[in-house]
Amino acid sequence: MGGATPGGIKKPLLSRISPPQLIALSFAAAIFVGGCLLSLPIMHSPGRSVNFLQALFTATSALCVTGLNVIDPSKDFNRLGQVVIMLLIQVGGLGIITFGTVFALLIGRRVNYSERIRLAQQVSAFDVGGVLSLIRNIFLFTFLIELTGAVLLSFRFVPLEGWGPGLFYSVFHSVSAFNNAGFALYSDNLVRFVGDPLVSMTIAGLIILGGMGFLVQLNVVAHLVNPRRNRMLVHSKLVLTMMGVLLAVGTATYLLMEWSNPKTLAPLGFGDKLLASFFQSVTTRTAGFNTLDYGVMNYATLFMTIILMFIGANPGSTGGGIKTSTFYVMMASAWSMVRGRGEINLFRRRIDQDTVIRAMTVGLLSIGLVNGMFVLLLVFNINPEITFVQMFFETVSAFATVGLSMNATPIMSPAQHVVLILLMYLGRIGPLTFAVAFNSSRRADLVKYPPEKDIIIG
Repeated sequence: MGGATPGGIKKPLLSRISPPQLIALSFAAAIFVGGCLLSLPIMHSPGRSVNFLQALFTATSALCVTGLNVIDPSKDFNRLGQVVIMLLIQVGGLGIITFGTVFALLIGRRVNYSERIRLAQQVSAFDVGGVLSLIRNIFLFTFLIELTGAVLLSFRFVPLEGWGPGLFYSVFHSVSAFNNAGFALYSDNLVRFVGDPLVSMTIAGLIILGGMGFLVQLNVVAHLVNPRRNRMLVHSKLVLTMMGVLLAVGTATYLLMEWSNPKTLAPLGFGDKLLASFFQSVTTRTAGFNTLDYGVMNYATLFMTIILMFIGANPGSTGGGIKTSTFYVMMASAWSMVRGRGEINLFRRRIDQDTVIRAMTVGLLSIGLVNGMFVLLLVFNINPEITFVQMFFETVSAFATVGLSMNATPIMSPAQHVVLILLMYLGRIGPLTFAVAFNSSRRADLVKYPPEKDIIIG
């Protein structure tokens, strides 16, 4: 009764909180703390003022690894504020519960079984028993990749900014890229590096690795080290295939649709056009960096960008969106129904019905959330300069925690900024996780009724 054990002893509060609830509450608490920190005057550049709503928006965007901004982090925050933003990105990318577990391990505290379940939910682990070993490997892999990225970027940023600032720029952009955050310390994001292979390919590589998913990263590494002992999981094969297809489709889309646009690709040579198209294709996978201005792109390109943003990255990664595996299962299920087949087969394995239902649920909830929040943005709009397309683009970007913008977010009203804050938060923890976390009636049905096949669909 009320969290009491059979012996009448009350359980600790944390043990009564389910994994989805803990994920939702921990992100909400961290966002508030981050907003309070970034609103402090010691975080702001001389002569600059950041109010609490702007600070809260920035903290939400950083912790939810989005990258949307209502102010300019490169100008409005000093070095201390930028360090706080970088730390929020790192914590948000790897997960608050993950960081708490590592801290507990460092101080020698045991991690009990209920905590391991919450941790497994945070990183989308299959096995609760080996989750602590998995977390150690995730941290080692993450910091190794981020360090490598920072070293590569330093060859460009140190000559441009000097030793101290250049090294900080290298670390900041490496952390931001691997965690698919999209925060940059330049007012034009990375537009000035549109033809720079070192910056573009390093950032793109970090985004791909971060959006791959922790389980897939470690599975691929283990398979490469010892192919006989460590087989490639079906999940890994699926998401890697989807990543390759989406990257190719995205690159071709930007190259063909923006080829003659005088405001994007037209002034560039063929090599730079190909590089810029590949980079935009990568960054739409929830990263938020841009080397082209989305505010001047063709509508056909923007439509394809919205689709790619909505699909997003892989499960268990630093990215958002409905996830590549969800999209595949939804499309494969529809195609299977069209062909008159009842089951979905993948790499000589059958996808069970529960997975199909879960994918359809995530897709439906996501579409409903995006449309609902989009309507609210329209209701609260007081700026006639913001177009319908801009509003929908920012909505999907916030939900999928992408951070790409058609330059409309900074000129939105405070009420619209609150809507985007909620959208980034719900997009980061996932609409299904949020719905499950605060659903009070989760008991299994005690009565099962006979199935009804007379309902006509389609």
